[in-house]
Amino acid sequence: MSTLWNHRYAQRTQRMTSSVIRELLKLTALPDIISFAGGLPGPDLFPVEEMKEATETVLETKGRIALQYSTTEGFPPLREMIVRHMARYGIVVDIDNVLITSGSQQALDLIGKILVNPGDKLLMENPTYLGALQAFNMYGAEFVTVPTDDDGMVTDRLEDALRCGPKFIYALPNFQNPSGVTMPFDRRTALIRASDQYGIPIIEDDPYGQLRYEGEHIKPLVVIDAEHLQCEHNGKYTGNVIYLSTFSKTLAPGLRMAWMVAPKEVINRLVQAKQGTDLQSSTFDQMVTFEVGRGGFIDRHVHRIREVYGHRRNVMLAALEKAFPDPSLGVRWTRPLGGLFLWASVPEWMDTADLLKDAVKEKVAFVPGSPFFPGGGGHNTMRLNFSNARDEQIEEGIARLSRVVMRQFEARKETVYP
Repeated sequence: MSTLWNHRYAQRTQRMTSSVIRELLKLTALPDIISFAGGLPGPDLFPVEEMKEATETVLETKGRIALQYSTTEGFPPLREMIVRHMARYGIVVDIDNVLITSGSQQALDLIGKILVNPGDKLLMENPTYLGALQAFNMYGAEFVTVPTDDDGMVTDRLEDALRCGPKFIYALPNFQNPSGVTMPFDRRTALIRASDQYGIPIIEDDPYGQLRYEGEHIKPLVVIDAEHLQCEHNGKYTGNVIYLSTFSKTLAPGLRMAWMVAPKEVINRLVQAKQGTDLQSSTFDQMVTFEVGRGGFIDRHVHRIREVYGHRRNVMLAALEKAFPDPSLGVRWTRPLGGLFLWASVPEWMDTADLLKDAVKEKVAFVPGSPFFPGGGGHNTMRLNFSNARDEQIEEGIARLSRVVMRQFEARKETVYP
């Protein structure tokens, strides 16, 4: 009888896929595995005591409100706090431009719901965030890609992609997932100008923007857009960018607290879509997030996170230098200025999906790069997460990974020169 369900699923389910990373995390939960696979913040930095105090305060002082239904747009004091916080980065908006979502992944899904029709073309960086591909694919999107280099999206290659009339451009300008690279100001400006010229809106995904370990802050796309179009009126943003960010990387991912910034009319449509999904994000979680953040704790906590993650990044970079000192081997990696990841590549004749099988036997794991490429390719690339491991784990994990890679070189020598 269970086979009858196969004929009842909606057609869109044929485009549904499991998250490669989530499936991989099951594998890497095995004992003794050092995992660089997940995009996980370090649990040793979670503000457990502050969360406990905030939870008690919310329940003691506003418990009946916190446990009740609330508005879809989100808890007003939290939205007001977000507005004040973003203003420090030049993002001048009103509370009406802000929608609270249950994580940035829900934000991506809501964007798909209100903007994507089957067959619509979406312009993406190549590689790009796997979760965005998964969300937009569900709604029948087709992907048009622009290559990336060490400075992110190659904007000189934008025009050909834009001529096909994509519904929107999806970009992660800060410490991109998966590559870790950052788009410089000149490319951001070029992207905004191209967006304006062709009338194509931009989805700016910025989950890591506060996690900068070196260099100067670069204006977000939403700010450059507002300046370029002069589209901020009385504090209300009316431009061409939808901006996403989250508390998952600065407080804790388990809260599932994120937000979207968009013109008011777009927020109205997103609210309607969210009402059909979950009615609202958790009132309780929103009030706890506000209680933790309202006294300036988040700023102090982010400063601590930057110190720790910046150090762990340096440990991984040093470990890679030690493990692969010979550049002629063709093993390369990025040097991210912030975020949670760096991006590595091995010679073209290697396949990191096959490499992972041997790596797991060696008790180390990473994410193979090919699923991040909507346009295909990337078989010789991998994403390495440095935020979720201690110094000694990073050093030992990279040493294990180097043994796996070097065995591939030795095996090739025996094949080519028997």
